Amino acid sequence: MTAERPKPADLIEFIAKVITSHPDDVVVNVRDGGRLLELETAPDDRGRVIGRQGRVAKAMRAVLGASRHGENCRLDIVD
Repeated sequence: MTAERPKPADLIEFIAKVITSHPDDVVVNVRDGGRLLELETAPDDRGRVIGRQGRVAKAMRAVLGASRHGENCRLDIVD
């Protein structure tokens, strides 16, 4: 039996792909037993994912925390 990918990772990947210019470069790595999600994007899209003063990243974290499966997850945006 293969391990299924956690639903919070799919949620973050969906949101990131919608707001980036290069959706094929979006990768969400699951670490720490599914409690840590690391979001990687193309260097050009990193600013879009973070947003002005971190507003977009903060909103993504809020959506993640409000979701049923993501309440115990942490989101890091990787350089």
